[in-house]
Amino acid sequence: MARPVTLFTGQWADLGFEDICLKASKWGYDGLEIACWGDHLNIQQAATDESYVENRKQILERHGLGCWSIGAHLIGQCVGDEWDPRLDTFAPQELAGQPDRITEWAIDTMKHAPAAAKNMGVNVVTCFTGSPIWKYLYSFPPTTPEMVEEGFQRIVELWTPIFDEFDKHGVLFALEVHPTEIAFDFYTSQKLLEAFEYRPTLGFNFDPSHLLWQGMTPHLFVREFSDRIYHVHMKDAAVTLDGKSGILGSHLDFGDVRRGWNFRSLGHGDVDFENIIRELNNINYTGPLSVEWEDSGMEREYGAEEAAQFVKDIDFLPSDIAFDESMKN
Repeated sequence: MARPVTLFTGQWADLGFEDICLKASKWGYDGLEIACWGDHLNIQQAATDESYVENRKQILERHGLGCWSIGAHLIGQCVGDEWDPRLDTFAPQELAGQPDRITEWAIDTMKHAPAAAKNMGVNVVTCFTGSPIWKYLYSFPPTTPEMVEEGFQRIVELWTPIFDEFDKHGVLFALEVHPTEIAFDFYTSQKLLEAFEYRPTLGFNFDPSHLLWQGMTPHLFVREFSDRIYHVHMKDAAVTLDGKSGILGSHLDFGDVRRGWNFRSLGHGDVDFENIIRELNNINYTGPLSVEWEDSGMEREYGAEEAAQFVKDIDFLPSDIAFDESMKN
């Protein structure tokens, strides 16, 4: 059986839940990775209100869609980030400009996330953690090793009580390795697992697009962290360094052709998806391949429909027989 192809609804939160379900079904998706913002899924309600959960499930069923994960990225970002005005856009409006209350709200909400997931019938929450030390990335003024260690320990302190709730409900936390997170590349991911003493709760939502533009070979991440790939995003990016553009983006908006890299619709960038599928086969990953559609240069409904078919075309199962088996006497 092929892996289910899902659509992450985070970039479609301007649409009502019924609307995106209708469209995703029409485009050929098997299900959704439901974002916990807009009106798609309210964590508190999903954790406590049986009728609310039943309504979400009925809408999915009506459109022939399944659900294998929910995404709480924006809320998770508010747990571990050092506040600045941008964070206000991820929290309730009444908390704007109140860092302590935003953190408190985010922690409490994330503690309800595993119950919400379990009630929805899924065992994976994709998410961000935030980072108190992302601002120290370029070490000038000098960043000391102690500052980095303190940042990782701060994340451990903030997220340990949340992960305790995940364990109570048997739900996994899949961190999307991503710039602005405490783990944004290979070595910071390794360091984060070490900081949590390889706690089984914590794994990764593998997204190759964020690794590619940083200069990594994405499928090697799957190979290295084979027992921690809890969810997979299908997302493409193109590196277009031309001698004038920089890899840091030059404070140019996504989609600006002067940037050194941009997200692209699947199949229109530089990600080697065949090797990713081969590595996923090697680790026996049978979960969803979730399209996170982002491409400022393409009409999004055209792109989303094309992306669903792209994933179905590129996905293949491993062989169940050695190709040279028939050559034996």
